[in-house]
Amino acid sequence: MKAVLMTGAGNPEVLQLQEVPKPFPQATEILVKLKAAGVNPIDTKLRKRGTFYPDKMPAIIGCDGAGVVEAIGAGVTKFRVGDEVYFCNGGLGFHQGNYAEYTTIDEKFAAQKPASISFAEAAAAPLVLITAWEALYDRGRLAPGDKVLIHAGAGGVGHVAIQLAKLKGAIVVTTVRSPDKISFVGELGTDKVINSQESDFVQAALNWTNGEGVDLLFDTIGGEIFSQSFPAVRVYGDIVTILEPDVNTSWKVARNRNLRISLELMLTPMLQGIVEAQQYQAEILKQCASWMDKGELKIHVSHEFPLQDAAKAHQLLENGSMTGKIVLLMES
Repeated sequence: MKAVLMTGAGNPEVLQLQEVPKPFPQATEILVKLKAAGVNPIDTKLRKRGTFYPDKMPAIIGCDGAGVVEAIGAGVTKFRVGDEVYFCNGGLGFHQGNYAEYTTIDEKFAAQKPASISFAEAAAAPLVLITAWEALYDRGRLAPGDKVLIHAGAGGVGHVAIQLAKLKGAIVVTTVRSPDKISFVGELGTDKVINSQESDFVQAALNWTNGEGVDLLFDTIGGEIFSQSFPAVRVYGDIVTILEPDVNTSWKVARNRNLRISLELMLTPMLQGIVEAQQYQAEILKQCASWMDKGELKIHVSHEFPLQDAAKAHQLLENGSMTGKIVLLMES
């Protein structure tokens, strides 16, 4: 089969299309003929610095995938040949990732693909859906009527976070960095948009909440934005970040406001081998599939590249300021 191999850590040029052996499903695994693979920031980070398993090189990266079940292991009961599936699995350097024509996955970690969307949209969805779900619902304990500020609402995680927050009955304000993204996030249901290039998002959030601050702030940017966000959250409120806080972060404002700080990394179950948590993430995808088929949740794919152009996809993602997601397409 054709696959994009990461031949070493470095620039996008280390991603090379090559022929590799087709995998074979074990007892509880399904063999998936991949139709598309999502491209995520974790992919570019691993490519630049190396995978979590440097002794297993070269590697096939790419956590997100969608395709058709072509074969099943002897112990598989959940899926049949011909089923369409989507999932976030592999791609960290140990189990094969999804920049390939085929992959295997334990049936417990896959979900039926939403029938109403394309394979490209399905492949773009898993990592960002799970991240936003865990950040808002599990870490942030979002409740109906809560006011939530979501940073970078037009981005991959941000644009689904807006929709998940609205599905919970929350009131949403989001930041964007360019005027052309205002209408995009508005169509997703956000209640207020702050152009952070033109105004102070903290003051805007305080004005919006009559000086109190939001109940929950979801940080998808990191860096200085994380600590700058503390005064925008109400006393005893929550802030969830998907980035590792800088070692120089000043925690004084957060402490004085008695904020509850949560860290979200949806890759933890895969990295730690926590089967129950991986099964829970598959259940998240199952629920999200239901919402997508009802037209209540959508995934925006901004760019599609053929598999052999994975390096170009990485270059585009690293340029920053993305709207939605980037996807690799396999030949049918």
